[in-house]
Amino acid sequence: MSGERGIVIDARGLSKVFPDGTQALDNVDLEVREGEFLAILGLSGSGKSTLLRCLNRLIEPTEGSVSIFGEDVTRARGKKLRKIRSDIAMIFQQFNLVRRHTVLINVLSGALGRSGLLSSALLRFSEYERKKAMGFLERVGLKGRESSRADALSGGQQQRVAIARALMQEARLVLADEPVASLDPALRHSIMRHIEDLNRKEGMTVVCTLHDIDLVRRYATRLVALRAGRKVWEGTAEQFDGDTFREIYGEDAEPASNTMI
Repeated sequence: MSGERGIVIDARGLSKVFPDGTQALDNVDLEVREGEFLAILGLSGSGKSTLLRCLNRLIEPTEGSVSIFGEDVTRARGKKLRKIRSDIAMIFQQFNLVRRHTVLINVLSGALGRSGLLSSALLRFSEYERKKAMGFLERVGLKGRESSRADALSGGQQQRVAIARALMQEARLVLADEPVASLDPALRHSIMRHIEDLNRKEGMTVVCTLHDIDLVRRYATRLVALRAGRKVWEGTAEQFDGDTFREIYGEDAEPASNTMI
């Protein structure tokens, strides 16, 4: 490949029309290469979250195709789809933890994709897996909280549990949907630095929807923008200027420090 990084995501002509007639995506093409930290921008309702969920078929696209690591996601079923998803970690705005389970069990659940059916059903984990999970909890600053129920933690702590779960999963791709939108501004960089570690230290490719333009400029290696379900721009943080901002968000929008859209 002459040093060129391999393609992780290859989405072609993705469209999604919901039963009420809303067209959330309109013929979107997306290519993501190994090791990228791609940010997806756009107004609320522009299709960012729908695009992310179509990539691993949490939402079924109406038209188009998605290939991840060379595997056709849109045609995969059953065991094949589960195998593809085992390489994909999801980090959600609302954390997506099992609230009644302990922090440790939530982290260990990242290993379920590699476990047998019975072990997965009974939440059986080896001593090696438990030690590994404890190490990941220490890494994200949650040592000593392993026995706490997930719903006893603050929002920032719950998101760090989700990041530790992604480490436990040994995923190759992270899809993060507004991972800091529900957090206090003072905590956002802390969480984003942990996600950046997944990308730079662990080599995971990251695709992240974000509203905060300052965070986008700080962490993303490449940007893609949606408007009304269509891809309207892509480039680097250095290429993102005031004219680009208005192209994405409208002529009346004004870029500013700490912009929240």
